[in-house]
Amino acid sequence: MALFEHGTSRIYYEEHGSGDPVLLLPGFAGSITELSVLREALAARYRVIAADLPGSGRSEPQPREYTPTFYEDDARSFAALLQQLESGPAHLVGFSDGGEVSLLMATQAPELVRSVAAWGAAGTLPEEQLPLLDALYEVIDNPIEPLEGFSEHLKAEYGEANARAMTRNFVNTIRTIIANGGDISLSKAGGITCPVLLIVGEHDFICPPPFVAQLATRIPGAEAIEVEGAGHPVHDDRPEWLARTLLDWLEKHQTR
Repeated sequence: MALFEHGTSRIYYEEHGSGDPVLLLPGFAGSITELSVLREALAARYRVIAADLPGSGRSEPQPREYTPTFYEDDARSFAALLQQLESGPAHLVGFSDGGEVSLLMATQAPELVRSVAAWGAAGTLPEEQLPLLDALYEVIDNPIEPLEGFSEHLKAEYGEANARAMTRNFVNTIRTIIANGGDISLSKAGGITCPVLLIVGEHDFICPPPFVAQLATRIPGAEAIEVEGAGHPVHDDRPEWLARTLLDWLEKHQTR
């Protein structure tokens, strides 16, 4: 375990295994602990650099004051981490916001990215997410039924006050990004030159399949897979399938 400082962020990361480097990123409010099964599967064949997003897991600052450029800022921070570790071009594997950051890294620093595999990421934040954001804003004090488990998770992991601040700061900034058109990487996707695999759960209400399909059409040669019966966290709903699919993908695109 180690910490890497870049700008205002202090990133917690761990390294496991050997071989081609793989940067593994969880989503907002998540941690690498939640991806432990996948991390172990990947580390059997690869050098896995698993890191928490700034403001989440064991990375700082907490609570984070999210800015409208936080996706781009995080992409630059993780590019700097790869340079610090002298990993050479890495495969990027990311869930949700970790996937969004991975796609941005492919546009900002293509020399550092060998491939991208993301699930629950669409390169854009549509207006359809606004009702969900309203619910997320109140998730600590008045959680609606689909978010009750998430509310308890947040309070247990971060403490009530920190969890309330982090979710409200996040929601306010996401609303601003949506008001400005919602673009994260969609407008830049045509310039991504590395291989890209986009995975989405059939019932993902946070990142619906049509938006992932839209992103796939923008990236030259991108592959897209819709996972039957799965929701947003495909790693929870179909863990064995996801591990096998990612290992096959990385095998196809590893250094020869």
